[in-house]
Amino acid sequence: MAQKSVKVENVSMMFNLSKNKEERLKEYVINLIKGKLFFDEFWALKNISFEVEKGGSLGLIGVNGSGKSTLLKLISGIMRPTRGSIKTVGTIAPLIELGGGFDASLSAKENIFLTGAMHGHTRKFIQKQFESIIEFSELHEFVDVPLRNYSSGMRSRLGFAIATLVQADILIADEVLSVGDIKFREKCEKRLNEMMTEGTTVLFVSHSMGQVQKICKNALWLDKGEMKMFGPSKEVCKAYEKSLNLGNQS
Repeated sequence: MAQKSVKVENVSMMFNLSKNKEERLKEYVINLIKGKLFFDEFWALKNISFEVEKGGSLGLIGVNGSGKSTLLKLISGIMRPTRGSIKTVGTIAPLIELGGGFDASLSAKENIFLTGAMHGHTRKFIQKQFESIIEFSELHEFVDVPLRNYSSGMRSRLGFAIATLVQADILIADEVLSVGDIKFREKCEKRLNEMMTEGTTVLFVSHSMGQVQKICKNALWLDKGEMKMFGPSKEVCKAYEKSLNLGNQS
């Protein structure tokens, strides 16, 4: 029996949305003390259950606000579910916001060492991998340029190269292939496939059904926080696209 890398059981996530309209901190504190703060419950996810085998791949699809990013944050450990349980096996590399930890005033070279240290890598290890990072991100001519002068695509290329430097057991990727040219996206897809061949489990969010079908064996369609459909990516993506077309016609 194949080893399960990710197991999500009856997971629900609730957020409290404030109904108050305090514009100042003082007003908020006063109402808090008086017990006059009121909230609406918003369930971002409702009773989500699925499993992903080691070395497997799952695409998460759905319109904006359907709960995809929330689910990835729960699996990566950034947040805890209100109900249910999540079990993961091994190390997790979250590619949820590529370049989110970069310092725009520093160069690519300086950010590589800074981000590497944040990920727990030694300076010696980063020095050994430095050329491969620059080569993959195709930033040879801009290695000493401050990131404030980089395009969003250039930042994402650098972020992807650093994040996939080490073979993690679980790779969580949220819209990481939505920027850059076709050639570089194909390069990233190849890197993901190589990692899966070596045993990495991939959870992948994208609005491109072509990418999901190309990278992922299975897909999970979320709709308003609920599981709409789970199964082979080709079937799920086809049903999802059909629902979008019907919605446009109505």
